[in-house]
Amino acid sequence: MNTAVNVNVVHESEAQRQHARVKIPSLLRYLGKNRERVEVRILDLSAGGFSYSGEGHAAKVGDYHKGRLQFQLDSLDLGIDVEFQVRSIDPQSKRIGCQFHNLKPREQATLRYLISAHLGGELVSVGDLLNTLQRENFTKPRKNGNGGSGMGPLGRLRAVSFSLALFLVGLAAFGYIFKSLYGLYFVTHAESGLVNVPSMQVTMPREGTVQSLVTPEGNIEKGAPIASFSATMLEMLKGHLSDEQLTPANIEELFGKQMKGTLTSPCNCKIARQLVADGQFASKGDVIFELVPQDTLATVTASFPYRNFAQARPGTRVSFWVAGEDTPRYGKIVSTSLHQGGLSSDIRAEIQPESTLPSTLAGQPVEVIIDRGPSFDWMIDKAMAAGF
Repeated sequence: MNTAVNVNVVHESEAQRQHARVKIPSLLRYLGKNRERVEVRILDLSAGGFSYSGEGHAAKVGDYHKGRLQFQLDSLDLGIDVEFQVRSIDPQSKRIGCQFHNLKPREQATLRYLISAHLGGELVSVGDLLNTLQRENFTKPRKNGNGGSGMGPLGRLRAVSFSLALFLVGLAAFGYIFKSLYGLYFVTHAESGLVNVPSMQVTMPREGTVQSLVTPEGNIEKGAPIASFSATMLEMLKGHLSDEQLTPANIEELFGKQMKGTLTSPCNCKIARQLVADGQFASKGDVIFELVPQDTLATVTASFPYRNFAQARPGTRVSFWVAGEDTPRYGKIVSTSLHQGGLSSDIRAEIQPESTLPSTLAGQPVEVIIDRGPSFDWMIDKAMAAGF
């Protein structure tokens, strides 16, 4: 077997890449050190450099020149502006090797096309050359190359921090959307709610003035005096005097005499409100005090829209926040009724707390929520029931 050897092709070793050298007929024109015009014929050419004969031309390693490569294509002369530096000089053959510098992408694409066409034995045409120049022949260099051109520690830290920030922003957006959808489809909010404690009322037995004997919001025992009242003798005997006794003189005398009495507590209570101020006149039957029994358990009363009838039914577990508290409490709806009785658009629900709710919170506003979504406890119960 005979192996054909292409004597027109040699290889030169470069630091990063192998460039094929070909013998393409071409000329190099440049200005010498003394500003004289120099024209030499190219011996061989590659994408990284070229060589020419130094017969009659003085040169030394390190010389830097700007020139123009001339190629003959069909009937068209092609010129490429280049910058080059002398890298090697062979004293025997007078061969001068040069390396391209600052070669632009368009010029690189032209040289590679000429070299590839010459190696493949193709005929170079102007149309093919223009088509090559119109294409995007280069890609962006890799940032993390093996040649040590990757990012430094600060750059990597900045990139990781930026990626982490984007991830956290995306995670927060996903969490917000998930929470909004969950609240829309699985959570029912009460329109209003308050801590409800059954109260007792102390009324005025006679017309007269009232004077409190206890401090506001103080605790009192059953039977203890809570206030004194003063009434006229005429008020005390009203309904018990005959017409003969109702003379002007008797009425004036009875009106001038005062009778005093005492109001006592009907239970071990705490004074919730005093409705008549000290020294103020009150009619018979007016409510003087509202008392809250100390041994009574507080409940929660909440109002739900009628459209949430299916969710606010007895037996449903709810969570609620009492104004001023940081942690939620839990309870169960024990009864429901239409607000104010009869037909209404609101449902009134009575909620029994799971833990004792102090009666001192009576009247405090409450936020009540019915969560119908799957809970963590529900998933644990399912897993234990399945034997995991």
